[in-house]
Amino acid sequence: MRKSMNWLAVTVALILFVPAAKAQSQNPLSDPEIASVAVTANQIDVDYGQLALKKSHNADIRKFAETMISDHKNIIQQATALAQRLHVTPKTNAMTQSLLNGETATMKTLKAKSGTAFDKAYAQNEAAYHEAVVGAVKTKLIPETQNADLKGLLQSVVPLLEHHTMMAKELASKFK
Repeated sequence: MRKSMNWLAVTVALILFVPAAKAQSQNPLSDPEIASVAVTANQIDVDYGQLALKKSHNADIRKFAETMISDHKNIIQQATALAQRLHVTPKTNAMTQSLLNGETATMKTLKAKSGTAFDKAYAQNEAAYHEAVVGAVKTKLIPETQNADLKGLLQSVVPLLEHHTMMAKELASKFK
């Protein structure tokens, strides 16, 4: 089971960081591309939470999933409102597509599990996913953002994402 945690963490890290590293060595992301990455990353976590609510009967998993759905929907609303105010249309890019590809693979894995195996995989995925997202926000998205309002929004959500990481790691530790 520990191997599946490591496999999942490595998969999430590769999905998020390999494209980011390639993009970093090429052209930086534009603000519309950064907006797309931000909205996509948050929507993916909403999707994972919704799946957890459908599959899990564990009270801790369900409470965590509800928090993820609520918090990430709130971030999406903030980002969408900011994009509308700035007249910016999020632009799909390689990093966005990589996130979506990763979601497809992860959802397939999670959907194949049930009971405690699902709960454990979901919690482990959430820990790895949030850790990877925090890293990408800090090292790629914030440094490459040109618009001060967008940069401020990204900076303002980092503490919440770090808190989610801590919560997810604590939750995952219950399934060792």
